[in-house]
Amino acid sequence: MFTYRGHTRFKNRQRNLYEFALRYDGPPWPPPRVTGHLGVRGSVGGGAYPGAVGDDIADLSRPEDRYQDLVDELIGADGVTPPRGGSGFGRSALRYQNKIFAMFVRGRLVVKLPTGRVDELIAAGEGVHFDANKGTPMREWLSLDPDSARPWLALATEALDFARKSQRR
Repeated sequence: MFTYRGHTRFKNRQRNLYEFALRYDGPPWPPPRVTGHLGVRGSVGGGAYPGAVGDDIADLSRPEDRYQDLVDELIGADGVTPPRGGSGFGRSALRYQNKIFAMFVRGRLVVKLPTGRVDELIAAGEGVHFDANKGTPMREWLSLDPDSARPWLALATEALDFARKSQRR
């Protein structure tokens, strides 16, 4: 162990890494993580140059952008709350009176619909039963195929209507 400025003590390995970081004049190491965040749109570009990407131009080919547009559309509905973020199950979920009705998981739209409707959509090849990594498919949850041409807003609105009917019981 040794003492460095400010009386901070480092073990030999820590000291060697710290001294390496002081001498290293290449790109920042480790390289900065590039992550997509559902709550940030138009974060790339947005400047006043030709071809700049802004909020008015959404790349709807990316599922993250499609889901963000869906969230923007449904937030104004009565009783709907936006995704909470953070970590864990439901971090990207839209909720109606605290009950999840739509979420974005592993690049796919997941919606809660009546069992018969889910079975109908699966038979049509639109998706599969959602599995929350527990090995058991959930019968009222549809994980929409990313290549499906079905409009997300229509499915999410149908899921919201189902959530509203379930709350009235």
